[in-house]
Amino acid sequence: MVSPPPGAAAAAAAARAWLCVGPAPRPLMGSQGGLRPPGNGGPGEGESGETRKLQEGRAARGKRRKGKGKGKAGAGQGGRGSGAEGKPQPPQAKEAAGLGAEAGERAGLGKVGEGGGSVEEGARRIVRGDEGSAGARKEAKGRYDGKKEECRVRTGQREEARPARAQGRGCQAWGRLAGTGAAMAAAAEEEAGAREPAGRPAAGPALLRLPEELLLLICSYLDMQALGRLAQVCRWLRRFTNCDLLWRRIARASLNSGFTRLGTDLMASVPVKERVKVSQNWRLGRCREGILLKWKCSQMPWMQLEGDSLYISQANFILAYQFRPDGASLNRRPLGVFAGHDEDVCHFVLANSHIISAGGDGKIGIHKIHSTFTVKYSAHEQEVNCVDCKGGIIVSGSRDRTAKVWPLASGRLGQCLHTIQTEDRVWSIAISPLHSSFVTGTACCGHFSPLRIWDLNSGQLMTHLGGDFPPGAGVLDVMYESPSTLLSCGYDTYVRYWDLRASVRKCVMEWEEPHDSTLYCLQTDGNHLLATGSSYYGVVRLWDRRQRACLHAFPLTSTPLSSPVYCLRFTTRHLYAALSYNLHGLDFQTP
Repeated sequence: MVSPPPGAAAAAAAARAWLCVGPAPRPLMGSQGGLRPPGNGGPGEGESGETRKLQEGRAARGKRRKGKGKGKAGAGQGGRGSGAEGKPQPPQAKEAAGLGAEAGERAGLGKVGEGGGSVEEGARRIVRGDEGSAGARKEAKGRYDGKKEECRVRTGQREEARPARAQGRGCQAWGRLAGTGAAMAAAAEEEAGAREPAGRPAAGPALLRLPEELLLLICSYLDMQALGRLAQVCRWLRRFTNCDLLWRRIARASLNSGFTRLGTDLMASVPVKERVKVSQNWRLGRCREGILLKWKCSQMPWMQLEGDSLYISQANFILAYQFRPDGASLNRRPLGVFAGHDEDVCHFVLANSHIISAGGDGKIGIHKIHSTFTVKYSAHEQEVNCVDCKGGIIVSGSRDRTAKVWPLASGRLGQCLHTIQTEDRVWSIAISPLHSSFVTGTACCGHFSPLRIWDLNSGQLMTHLGGDFPPGAGVLDVMYESPSTLLSCGYDTYVRYWDLRASVRKCVMEWEEPHDSTLYCLQTDGNHLLATGSSYYGVVRLWDRRQRACLHAFPLTSTPLSSPVYCLRFTTRHLYAALSYNLHGLDFQTP
């Protein structure tokens, strides 16, 4: 029997004493799956020790991460490598342990052999235990990496499945919203326009790097189609080509774009490009027809527009209606009703927040629009066919072959300033924009011209227009376009354009109604568009004054309900025509 080296017994006794004080060892799982206490004998003891060492190694690494810096020591039992978790040894145990304890400290998991085992053998077991622990750690790390990879693959599959489900839901939602596709596209375009930068693009053709003033000059020579194509190049050019200066020249050459012949903009609040778009519908005759009002008995209505309100005469009343936001329909309930005449209202005008009306009872009525003030006075012996008011002066014409001048001042209402013997029935009358003269249109039953101009201050005849009117060519409507130009129409089926600077004997231009119908009324945009109302079938005709032929015709009634167009008015987007039984509207903005 080999005796142990000196000092070994003392070291083993010190280790056993420390182990008795320390924590009890954990039960370990053997290779057969059962619980084995640490101790002697039994196959699988080494494998159980390896597992225990793996657990102890994990605990030691956790403690080292926390910075506790605790060492480990263990003691062998029966030469089979049983031990406990390492703890710092007491000083007396350290001194007794000697070489085996120092080796255990250097290895991090020291064991002291027991039951006749030598220190060298204990050290070899410690080395084998460390190697087994390293192998177990590698195996555990491999299993952890495998689980992590499997989790990543599953997560990727879920992420790949999400877009497909989202796309499926998006397709279903788009199918439900297919009816609102145009609105969604418009909203997207508006949002994109709001996000687009204010400055021009940094890169691009040399054209984009020119100064804006020079670029405006170049683009001002482009026509409407070229500007539209240029706007499709990029967002900056689209915004640039929306400038009103580029479209002003095109608008002045278009029909009913809100510009007069002299270049005055009558609708500065509306973008010029939008007006040019609508003017193409006037040129091509694209519109949507509708009936705004109906009445039961036959009427001879007259009509005026002011802002978002429409005033129309029905029998002996004048009704005020408000347009709905689209401009193509009216609120059914009138805003106001103006009465005072004993017979039908033949004609009326709006001036200075007043309604001046002429009635079949021979009286003139004056109504304040925003109050209940109403005054009427006898003006003529027979029905008053026409009336006009400008600059605080009222002129009226009657079937009694006279024209009269009246003041609008409240203290002088009903006082006649001048009485003019026209020697013919007066059908139409208009005051010059300069407020110095007025023109009368008569029935042309005498040997003089039906168009005569009178001085407003003295009531004297200034001149007469034309000399080749056939008998009976009465003038039913006349209007000043400027102080020196005016338009007339009537029974002779012609629209005549007069320029007092050129000649008073012959008109500058004339347009003939193709079906030889009497022309009851006319209206102009002050530039190129002219609209007339015929006596048969409620035909409204549009004319381009740069050509002689009619541009478009719109019959508003059928044969059983044939009616003249007694009055018509239009804006840049809509046209309104008053017939015997209803009020028609033509919408050129949304045809």
